[in-house]
Parts: sequence; C-alpha cells; structure tokens
Amino acid sequence: MRLPFDQAVTRHGETVLRVCRAVLGPGPDADDAWSETFLAALKTWPDLPEETNTEAWLVRVARRKAIDVVRARARHATPSDDLPERVSSLGTPGDDEHGVWAAVAGLPERQRLAIAYHYLGGLPHTETAAIIGSSPDAVRRAASDGIRRLRQTYHDGEHTEGAPR
Repeated sequence: MRLPFDQAVTRHGETVLRVCRAVLGPGPDADDAWSETFLAALKTWPDLPEETNTEAWLVRVARRKAIDVVRARARHATPSDDLPERVSSLGTPGDDEHGVWAAVAGLPERQRLAIAYHYLGGLPHTETAAIIGSSPDAVRRAASDGIRRLRQTYHDGEHTEGAPR
C-alpha cells in the first residue's frame, strides 16, 4: 500500500534535499529544486503505480529538477563588477568616420527624409509618403535620387572630411 503524500514528504524529504544539495550545493537553488520535486510529485502522485519504490522515484525526480536548475543557470547572464575593455570592430555608434552621416545630411530635405525613413527606418514607401506628406511614387523617386547622389559622392571621390579615399 502506498503512503499518503504528506507522509512520503516527511519520510523522504531529507533524502531528496541531500540529492538536490549534492547537485547544486547548499543554498536557495537546492531548496527550490526540493520544492519543485515535490510539486511535480504531487501532480503525478494519484497515478503512481502501487509497486513503485517511492524513495527511488523521488530521488530520480529530484535529480532531474536539480539538472533543470543547472541548465537554467547556464542560460542566464552572470553579473560582473568589472567589464573588459574591448574596442568594437564596428567603431563607436554615432561616429561619422566615413562621412556618411554628413553626406546624408547634405542631401535635399525630401531625399534625406525618404532615405532616413525607408532605408534606415525600414518603412515602406507608402508609410514614408504618409509621414512626409507626399505620394509613394514621389518618395520612391526621392529615395532613388538620394541614393544615386550618395553613390556619386563616394565613387567620384568627393568625400567629406575624414572619409577614406
């Protein structure tokens, strides 16, 4: 005959906690794994066959719950007080090393807005047109003209200050 659940917790609780602590070390993670073990066991308890070795079954559940905690730890970032100093290969955001932002800023307003909203903001020409108060065809044309002008600037060597030659 199987024990009532509360008696199983009393009888096997220490063993389950030892298993959790063996995998996770002492502390709140082991306590959480212990709790999770008995929550999972409570859900399955009514369907557990009579001949089941309760202690072995609870130890197996505890081991799996402890491993779940170990996996969860691996997925979370580890806080650190000291951050390594590394130089980005992409440069500093906002730097205009190649003069691109200066070249875009030098475009006529409609071209600049069409490029900003469509190419940089990812909006379709219809939404860009609604924002700047124009038609989609006019926005498409302004964006095309702006891109052509930027290409000419960079292909013809008319770079702004600091741009590569």
